[in-house]
Amino acid sequence: MGKKSKPSRLADNEARAFGKMIRVSPQKLNLVAQSIRGKRCEEALHVLAFSHRRIAKDVKRVLESAIANAENNQQLDVDKLIVAEATAGRQMVMKRWRPRARGRMGRIFKPFSNLTIIVRETEEAA
Repeated sequence: MGKKSKPSRLADNEARAFGKMIRVSPQKLNLVAQSIRGKRCEEALHVLAFSHRRIAKDVKRVLESAIANAENNQQLDVDKLIVAEATAGRQMVMKRWRPRARGRMGRIFKPFSNLTIIVRETEEAA
């Protein structure tokens, strides 16, 4: 009586990981995601490990999750994986107020983001 299962939107040689509620703006997260797009996973992990941006640790955690999903769920070869897609999207924005002079208020926005990383197995290590 349950719902019918949806067909997977990923190919057989792909795996995905999804990071929710990452406390950074999507624009800043996209800068880090852009630095790893199209690279081999091993090289992308090195780029993230030596990045000076605070959010690189969270992106590295999501990438390691995508690699583990590829290895355990799809039985893909870890040495042949590349980062096919790395996209950042908006989640929610917490709105806070700061008192200012003459009884006014200053707005403070605290944005959250989502991160999707898709890794793909290639024929040769690119």
